[in-house]
Amino acid sequence: MAISGLDPTQKAWSLIDEFKKFAFKGNVIDLAVGVIIGGAFGKIVDSLVKSLIMPLLSVVLPSQQRYQDWAWTLRGQQVPYGQFLAEVVNFLIVAAALFFFVVKFLGWLTKTRKDEEARPPAPSREEALLAEIRDLLRAQGEVGPGARP
Repeated sequence: MAISGLDPTQKAWSLIDEFKKFAFKGNVIDLAVGVIIGGAFGKIVDSLVKSLIMPLLSVVLPSQQRYQDWAWTLRGQQVPYGQFLAEVVNFLIVAAALFFFVVKFLGWLTKTRKDEEARPPAPSREEALLAEIRDLLRAQGEVGPGARP
């Protein structure tokens, strides 16, 4: 391989072109928008749990502390569980919101399952070749009704 064949500027521009094709595909941009919106939605749900739900839970459940300070004491060691409880509630709210939006509002999962059940599985490569051979033989009149065995 000759040294003249190694043009670094051409390789650099080729790399930049490949990156543009990758980075500006529709799927990558859609994914980035989804991640950003998901992060914002997560902050909203986190605020809902920490500012409204858990303080209301603190009022309902008798306690002298805020929910973040809830803890068990075992053999002199504190086991804080309040923040974990808040994170579990946060997860359940996010999961419920996604369920209602994706499954009930958009109906994606039910449509996908119905489509998969209605469609027969695609034939294997061997089955497709056998069907092609059968069709060719039928065209020649060697297979089918009335053909000689």
